[in-house]
Amino acid sequence: MKKMMPWIATALLAITLIVVVVFVFMQGQNKSDNTHTAAAAEVKKMTADEIVEVSSELGEIKTNLAGADHIIMVSFSFKLSDKKAKEDFEKIKSITVKPIIIQALTDTKAEELRTARGMQQFNEKLTSLINEALPEPKLKSTSFSDIVIAPM
Repeated sequence: MKKMMPWIATALLAITLIVVVVFVFMQGQNKSDNTHTAAAAEVKKMTADEIVEVSSELGEIKTNLAGADHIIMVSFSFKLSDKKAKEDFEKIKSITVKPIIIQALTDTKAEELRTARGMQQFNEKLTSLINEALPEPKLKSTSFSDIVIAPM
């Protein structure tokens, strides 16, 4: 028994050190998550006037959806990073953004836009496509402000 005592003490010490390292590591992860959450919360707290300054709208767009058995009529709202980005966006939304939206819609089936999740995925895809076409990608989000899908 006396010969096993050092081995038992070493094993307990090793297990204790591993638990301490894991605990410290997990605490560090929680702090960084809280920092990101706090930063996101600060960004979301915009006044109504600030939101209007960085938002743009694109009125009715009518086109066929994929499959040619449904027609869609939509309007979009866009949130940009700052006022300058909005001014630049306003200049090119009819000639650059609208064709991108029409192309994306004609590749989309009606079933994909019937759920909130499908609409969210489409908005994320659209935001990415539009940011690729902009001189400086400053579009933060895209959302439907009006949508009607009808069979033909």
